[in-house]
This record gives sequence, C-alpha cells and structure tokens, in this order.
Amino acid sequence: MVQSRWRLRVPRVVFILLLALVITAGWTGPTAYAQPPLQLAAKSAILVEAETGKILYKYNENLPLPPASMTKMMTEYLVLEAIKQGKISWEDRVTTDEYGYWMGRHGGSRVFLNLGEVRTVRELYTAMAVYSANDATVMLARHVAGSEAAFVEQMNKKAKALGMTHTHFVTSTGFPLKDIPAQFRPPGNGDNQMSARDAAILARRLLMDYPEVLEFSSIPKAVFREGEANPIQMANWNWMLPGLVAQYPGVDGLKTGHTEQAGYCFTGTAQRDGMRLISVVMGTSSELARFQETAKLFDYGFSQFEVKTLFKGKEPVKGYETVPVTKGVDLEVPVVPERDVVAVVRKGDESAPSPRVSVAEVVAPVKQGQAVGTIKAVAASGGDEYLTPEAGAVKLIAQEDVEEAGWLRLFFRSVKNALAGLFSSIVEAVTGAF
Repeated sequence: MVQSRWRLRVPRVVFILLLALVITAGWTGPTAYAQPPLQLAAKSAILVEAETGKILYKYNENLPLPPASMTKMMTEYLVLEAIKQGKISWEDRVTTDEYGYWMGRHGGSRVFLNLGEVRTVRELYTAMAVYSANDATVMLARHVAGSEAAFVEQMNKKAKALGMTHTHFVTSTGFPLKDIPAQFRPPGNGDNQMSARDAAILARRLLMDYPEVLEFSSIPKAVFREGEANPIQMANWNWMLPGLVAQYPGVDGLKTGHTEQAGYCFTGTAQRDGMRLISVVMGTSSELARFQETAKLFDYGFSQFEVKTLFKGKEPVKGYETVPVTKGVDLEVPVVPERDVVAVVRKGDESAPSPRVSVAEVVAPVKQGQAVGTIKAVAASGGDEYLTPEAGAVKLIAQEDVEEAGWLRLFFRSVKNALAGLFSSIVEAVTGAF
C-alpha cells in the first residue's frame, strides 16, 4: 500500500519540478525561442534584426521611460523628411535666436551658438547627430516648423503614424522641460517618454527611410567651426564607434542619451556578415555601462542568428505565382515579391521558414508594379515576434497591366458563372438521388 501511494505521487512531483523549471526559464510558449540569461543591468532593453523587424531579445520593452537625447532620433527623422520633401535644404542658413543662444550657454551638450550666429542645416545636423548638441537641435526644430512647440506636435503625430504606442514628446531635444526658462518652454507637462520598443521602431524606420543618417552617426570625431574662431572638438558620445573607448566591430550609430532622471541610455546599430542589428538599453548606471550592456546584446545576436533569403525579389514564388483580379479582362495577374524575402533564423536550425501571403481584393484596372498584397517569411517554430504588424512583410507587385473589362464581357461572364453554378447543382442533386 505504501508502495502504491509512492507511485501516485511521482507524477505530481515531476509536474511541480517541470513547472518550476518553466517559470524560472522565462518560457513564453511551446514554439518561442527561450531568452538567454544576459543579466542586463538596465531598466529596459530590446534587440531587433533591422531588415525584418524581428525581435530577438526583450526586457521591459514596453515600459515608458525618459529617453533623454535619444529623443533626437525623431528630430533627425523629421529634418531628413523635410529635406526630402523640399521644405528645407542642407545649405539653408539658420540664424541663432535667443532660445538657441540660451541653449548654447546652459543646454548640456552644446556647440555654444552665439546670438545671431549663422550656420547651415548640414552643420547643425552634424552637431546634433555627432555631439548631441541641444542648441543646434532647437534651431533645426525651429527652422523646420517655425517653433519648437509646432515641431513637437509634428513629433507626436509622426510617433503615432509609426506605431509608437508608448511615446510622448514634450521637447525636440530630450532636455528636461522643467529646466527650460518659461519664455522658451514649449507647452506641456512632465518629461519625454519612450519605451525601448518604440525607440527600436523609430531607429528602424530612420535607417530604412533615411539611411543617409549613418553618414552622420558614424562620424567618430568632427570639428564645429573648423578653420574659424572658437572651434569645438566634437567627439561622438557613441563610444562604440571605431577608435573610441568602447569600440565594437560593425557599429555605425545611432544615438545616446543621458539625464539625471533617465540615467544612461543608448540606441545602437551594427552590421556584420550581412545582418544589421538594432539595440536599445535604457536606465543604465554610467556612460560606459550602456555600451557594455549593448555589447552583450550584440554578442548574443551576432553569435546566435543569421539572415537567410527565402525568396528572390522580382522572381515568382512557387504556389503564389498569381492572384485573382475582379472586373478585369484577365481573371488573374502574375505577381512577384518587390524585393528579397528574408528570414532571421537561429544558427544551426535546419527547419525551413514558410511563406505567409496576404492579398486583399484586387479590382481592375491593375498597373504593372502595383502592390496587390504582401509576403512574409514565418519560422517553422512559430515563435516569431515583430516590432510592428507590418514589419518583415514584403510587397507583392503585379508583373503586368490588367485592363478593366467592359460591361458586355462582365455580363456574359456572370451568365457563364450562373450556368456553371446551376449545372453543378443539378449534377449534385442527381448524384444524391442515387
């Protein structure tokens, strides 16, 4: 009898032990990759593969925190957008006003702009991207939008459009609102807030939409007012760049941040062996610590994952060569991916990713090159998670035109379909009778 009771208890003990192991390992589902014990000394963090937006590691990734000067990534984005749209140009000359002059005397990292000093957008952008200069940043914001308040409105509007759901901006710089004099302070309360996930979303879109940002963020050292009076030696605050204190192979961006409330933050990016990673750490304890924690993320990402091309761009995908067309002369149109469809896989994982195709109703007329759906590589494990719903998806585009059918063609087509349906019903009825 004792022996029988012991046998009944064994499964319960095993179950409890397995449950404990699952909980301590941070298990997130039967198909998700287990996260490594990186033991990051940060309040929040995330690691993402840039091309697909696939999340490789996360910790408190949705926690809104003060981003400090990582805020400037949005200013960088909006300035580049304004240049692309022709609203401003790199050679525009910007005259420093009283706000810029105040920032040049009291605004943390700065290039000491003088009242009435004239600098080009390119000079100011370089000072912002390399040296995180707050005075240069507010002058760029005012040049784009007329005032910092109007620029902050643009920042929050763009954040919403990009899918940044845990972000709110109150300044263009990340400089604490409470420390700005009333006559210059934009309306609002509190501090800038941004989650690590949102910082990664912003960094990824900045890199995808305006890759020229790397021409600035990758500069280890530069001189402001070079060859003039009062030059400023600007060493990039990103110490992971080549030749700096915490250099790391492949790093070419992106943005640091520090205030007393935020601690030391860093959004980094590095490219090696055909794969670009984006990392975010927030709330670390020192200038060096933010790079040490970032190195842990990069080491993990580059050692454990690789990018594989699943389907070639502009080539048909087997099983998805065409999509149906409504009201067209032709009933379907051949389609191909707009660019290569890639998958991020764990090294040594032999399971092949599969395509996931999404196609909305396609109504004629259709133009060659028109997007008619999307295709995405999905891991066999099913454990993928992406920054945003559309991340990782590649457009399916039409390979040829399809003209809209005339009313007579559509009429006879509907008659044909009706007769086919009727005949099918008759056959089913007769067959059922026997």
